[in-house]
Amino acid sequence: MLKQQVWLWGVAVLLISCEKAIDLNLDRVPPKLVVEATIENDQPPQVILTRSFQYFSAVNFSDLTNTFVRGAEVEISNGQRTHRLKEYRVEPFPGIYFFYYGIDSAQLSTAFLGALKTNYTLTIRSGGEVFTARTRIPDTTRRIDSIYWKPAPVVLNDPSKVALMLRGSDKPGLGDYIQYYTKQNRDPFYPGLNSVFDDQFIDGSSYEVQIERGVPRGIELEDGYSYFDRGDTVEFKLCNIDKATFDFWRTMEFSYASIGNPFSSPTRVLSNIQGNALGYFGGYAAQYRRLIIPR
Repeated sequence: MLKQQVWLWGVAVLLISCEKAIDLNLDRVPPKLVVEATIENDQPPQVILTRSFQYFSAVNFSDLTNTFVRGAEVEISNGQRTHRLKEYRVEPFPGIYFFYYGIDSAQLSTAFLGALKTNYTLTIRSGGEVFTARTRIPDTTRRIDSIYWKPAPVVLNDPSKVALMLRGSDKPGLGDYIQYYTKQNRDPFYPGLNSVFDDQFIDGSSYEVQIERGVPRGIELEDGYSYFDRGDTVEFKLCNIDKATFDFWRTMEFSYASIGNPFSSPTRVLSNIQGNALGYFGGYAAQYRRLIIPR
């Protein structure tokens, strides 16, 4: 918190010392389709379609509900079957509705779950436009040998905090990409603040690293946010992903980290959606482990 206040103060001084006032008149652009589509081994596909906001738009739950794209034609193919997904409605909060596209239970003859080492094609028809994307669920080239915990560093000065550790192995051969998530007690799975990695430095080796706690985006992070608490039940999700999914999350996380920094370089988030749309279609080769940390 202190570092952030000092940084903001420094920026304020720089802005006040400027002699010339600068007005930013940003052009209003039409909203774009935003695609968040995933398929995981042994799990059904899921697609969420929304429309983008203007940069300075105020956002509330009602606005979020209105951004969902309804009535789209969404198809997914594994090269042997093509299944048209059905639109579903959920109510995460009273009176607030979210929408997504999933397997049509009335058309199970064409439905399928995700499988390792399989390619997938997504086709979306909405508003008179067609959008396509391709992804692959790769093989699980990263192995989870074990997860365990150890006390957090003494400098943190909080004996209730522990570090989650991973012992893992990587198969020989460059080009393996992973993303990880953690789940703390009843919370959802969240990706780490920096959640995607390649195998440039660990190719073909065994390694031991700390797993930082996954966090929701948009919240203020406190000191020690990356550690877990004694008494936690932790689930760890490690996913092999393809290069396009890695590039999307790598650029997305870099862009997120630079928000609010007037000196950062603009970052273009790389998408694998073909057409005038944002977002990604990602295939996940997932492994899970669970650990109960004693009090």
